[in-house]
Amino acid sequence: MRPTEDSYRHKGLRKALVEQIRSKGITDESVLQAMMAVPRHFFLDSAFDNVAYEDRAFPIAEGQTISHPYTVAYQSQLLQVKPFMRVLEIGTGSAFQACVLAEMKAMVFSIERQKQLFDDNRNFPFLRNYPSMRLFFGDGFQGLPTYGPFDRVLVTAGAPGIPEKLVEQLKPGGIMVIPVNDGDAQRMMRLTRRQDGGIEEERFDTFNFVPMLEGKR
Repeated sequence: MRPTEDSYRHKGLRKALVEQIRSKGITDESVLQAMMAVPRHFFLDSAFDNVAYEDRAFPIAEGQTISHPYTVAYQSQLLQVKPFMRVLEIGTGSAFQACVLAEMKAMVFSIERQKQLFDDNRNFPFLRNYPSMRLFFGDGFQGLPTYGPFDRVLVTAGAPGIPEKLVEQLKPGGIMVIPVNDGDAQRMMRLTRRQDGGIEEERFDTFNFVPMLEGKR
């Protein structure tokens, strides 16, 4: 059962977590403010209430995880989101990352391949706070060509390579942040689509994500 109360204790724990994330190098104030505004414990079973604001991943349904808060902040900072940008997210999962982006005033289009997670999020009352967020059940490798092009694309699972269909759905000048398999971990990459259609690649730190899989389940 999900918690619904955001107490002073929760807010204090969240503030301490945000300061910890800041100390690790996250400097984008819009990201930090969004992390402060979104109650992470709402996205976990009440059994995790005492540890929800530790900087670590926790299991959710269907063998998936809610990412480390630092990882969410890291990807969000690389994405360079501005208000009213159209952001395609691959892998809704718990919807915590999607809510952080929506809190930053992005228009979020999020795809989940696991039907149980998709249904859980459709019935999650907290998400009604973000009318700019739209959830889809589908194959993340295909993206959402009907709704593109997008200003930003964020992939929240370890990809075997760069999905070409997602690159095609980026606007010129658009940015994709994606963890790509690199040995036993994933290398965080930022791709920027040039005006001529070419791609500039930047490589950052390594992380551990669940794998990005094709199809729906």
